[in-house]
Amino acid sequence: MVESQIIASIKEEKDIDKAIRSSANIAFLLIGDILTVKPYIEKLKEANMYIFIHLDFIEGLSNTKGAVKFVADVWNPTGIISTKTNMIRYAKDEGLVTIQRIFLIDRGALQKGIEMIKSCKPDAVEVLPGLMPRVIDQLSHQLKLPLIVGGLIQEKKDILDALEAGALAVSSGDPNMWKFDL
Repeated sequence: MVESQIIASIKEEKDIDKAIRSSANIAFLLIGDILTVKPYIEKLKEANMYIFIHLDFIEGLSNTKGAVKFVADVWNPTGIISTKTNMIRYAKDEGLVTIQRIFLIDRGALQKGIEMIKSCKPDAVEVLPGLMPRVIDQLSHQLKLPLIVGGLIQEKKDILDALEAGALAVSSGDPNMWKFDL
């Protein structure tokens, strides 16, 4: 699935066309509501992109099994992203590819994140912030799951450092980063 190691993390509607024109083949959709998400997904699918909806950011969705079933049946994205383990479990039950997002602010958050990942067994993990090569290396060996990093990535060197440390891909909300051919 990962052809480009840059993932377009779309945070504004105007950036959908930029993502389509970029070298990224995966889009993280962090915008929208229950009325706008389906057309966004359709447009990205027409461009042959894999689409992951960040459920925590979509207005009008509740944190329920029914909401995830609706997403799977009606919107039909490639998968979902969430910080909530119950949403990851529900999405797995619906056959969606799942990405557990964790924030690493200290050792306690790192340990809690590892426990959450082991309990809900996502298909991949997104770690924020992505500027910690030593921690990325540790997690890539400890979790044995595809690791995506994002947050605070500002230049190509940040991307290369993360990839060298063991990340499979880097997500960025900066359309200027999407043009790197990696």
